[in-house]
Amino acid sequence: MRYAISGASRGIGLEFVRQLLARGDTVEAGARVPWEARQLTALARDAGERLRIHALDVKNTASVRAFAASIGEAPIDVLINNAGVSGKWNPLGELDFEDMAHVMETNAIGPMRMASALLPLVLKGNTRKIVHLTTRMGSLTENTPAGVYGFAGGAYAYRMSKAALNQGMRTMAVDFREKGLITALLNPGWVQTDMGSKMAPTRVDECVQGLLRVIDELTLARSGCFFDFQGKEMLW
Repeated sequence: MRYAISGASRGIGLEFVRQLLARGDTVEAGARVPWEARQLTALARDAGERLRIHALDVKNTASVRAFAASIGEAPIDVLINNAGVSGKWNPLGELDFEDMAHVMETNAIGPMRMASALLPLVLKGNTRKIVHLTTRMGSLTENTPAGVYGFAGGAYAYRMSKAALNQGMRTMAVDFREKGLITALLNPGWVQTDMGSKMAPTRVDECVQGLLRVIDELTLARSGCFFDFQGKEMLW
């Protein structure tokens, strides 16, 4: 199986690479600054040709197209849109709109760039899967005074960007169902990464084990759905 992964230099993306290599898969890994991705480079030394590292900035259309071109004609079985940022969590009266635009470009538009550029390769693959990492904080239903992960309201840019991504995935699922494309949203939860902090309840290896299990079990009948890392369907 051949996987393409964005944001592969650290956190959940890096753990995806590590676990996929361990089970014998091939990975096309995208990193914004490859020469600084020391842990990813270390994995490549042992993996040989099963891991190729490419420069990739999902905010930049030319970079995304170059990433797709560098893969060549090799089919991609699964595209994992993992790259994302949290942005500033300022209150409404203090919003940084440049930061909001950056978050939207990365979290919502970036995965659409990736899906568009790699779609021909994915449709040539055996499993034809595109998955996007999202968050429970993008759920409209769960954005209540009770909060998610202890956060009630706030995080405007982050919530909005992921809600937009969620809608993009649903549209993709509708448009490409007849071509056999399977696409889904995956919520990793609050994870012990640089973004999630050590306060998070879930270890990154545990999270990725669960996410890979969900990806492996995805079928066309479940395309267009929203799952947590344990395979439970989430509220929109």
